[in-house]
Amino acid sequence: MKKKIAILGSTGSIGKTLINIIEKNKKDFEIILLSADENYKELLKQAKFFKVKNLIINNKISYDKIKKNNYSKKINIYNNYDKLNEIFKTKIDYTMSSIAGLNGLNPTLKIIKYSKRIAIANKEAIICGWNLINKNLEKYKTEFIPVDSEHFSIWSLIKDSRKKIIDKVHITASGGPFLNWSSEKIKNVSPKQALKHPNWSMGKKISIDSATMINKVFEVIETQRIFDLPRKKVKVLIHEKSYIHAIVEFKNGLKKFLAHDTNMAIPIFNTVYDNEKEYIGNKILNINNLNNLNLKPVDLKKFPLLKILNKVPEENSLFETVLVSANDELVNLFLNKKISFNDLQKKLENFINLKEFTKLKKKKPRNIKEIYKLNDYVRLKIRELCI
Repeated sequence: MKKKIAILGSTGSIGKTLINIIEKNKKDFEIILLSADENYKELLKQAKFFKVKNLIINNKISYDKIKKNNYSKKINIYNNYDKLNEIFKTKIDYTMSSIAGLNGLNPTLKIIKYSKRIAIANKEAIICGWNLINKNLEKYKTEFIPVDSEHFSIWSLIKDSRKKIIDKVHITASGGPFLNWSSEKIKNVSPKQALKHPNWSMGKKISIDSATMINKVFEVIETQRIFDLPRKKVKVLIHEKSYIHAIVEFKNGLKKFLAHDTNMAIPIFNTVYDNEKEYIGNKILNINNLNNLNLKPVDLKKFPLLKILNKVPEENSLFETVLVSANDELVNLFLNKKISFNDLQKKLENFINLKEFTKLKKKKPRNIKEIYKLNDYVRLKIRELCI
């Protein structure tokens, strides 16, 4: 029987990777829904190739264009996620939620109800709204699998273990393009230099986050939330090769790690297939990488943003929305050459220390509107302070 699936963000890098997997195994899947924000041409192309009957395109201008240019009356096209009940008559088997940024939180919360399993590739949604996501997962008895290579690895390593026997979890960081640069030299790098990740092919935003290592701050928070672990049990290690993605230490003395090539198709493939099918791709063990793991602690002078972790509360709070939103806006300003790389880091540290934001550490998000309102306010305030 074909797996009925939905892909939120099907025109982004994660969505396209899943589309490629499905294309090689078309007989295994029936795509019920595809969604995108602006790229209506790619979305319509995907829909016609896979005979998808339901599309959501969130951007109003792109929605009007796709309605005008869609000559197939067999495709239902929606402008938002308010009519999922018309699309899904019963629970589907699998949803990939890969819409970038906080825009992905609302669709993720809405579609959980209609899916037996949801794979989430959206850092911001998990960091800012995990308590809301988890509430819906429990309410609708939906299985959750993280897609980020680090969190998929942790999930794979501990899913058959009792949480109380976990001693420590280590996530690895390549160190990005500036691992071997001096802290002084890093201060004045250009956007072009910061975008040159040595191992992964990624979008601009995540590439800059990797260069500052704020992405590891986010990934530690994700680890805490997803696996309900205290901060002291989650560590970051530099691993330049990006071959080992996570290491779990158990109280019984065992230590497990998970390795795979720097290809997001591997964790994505394993979220949609549960050991049911052989992965088509490189499966050869890289002995050279294993013999040269060269794991080491992070140099906090070179990557000072890692120290932000000491300011993040143990429990999910609105403070995380401040952190994510401020960083997003500062990255945009850096990419547009409005601020320097050094400014990006310093302004982020200073901004989140403002009293009006530190008091939010004790306030748990009550609903999605609260998160989105705070996001808008933080972005506006950052622009006012920087421009």
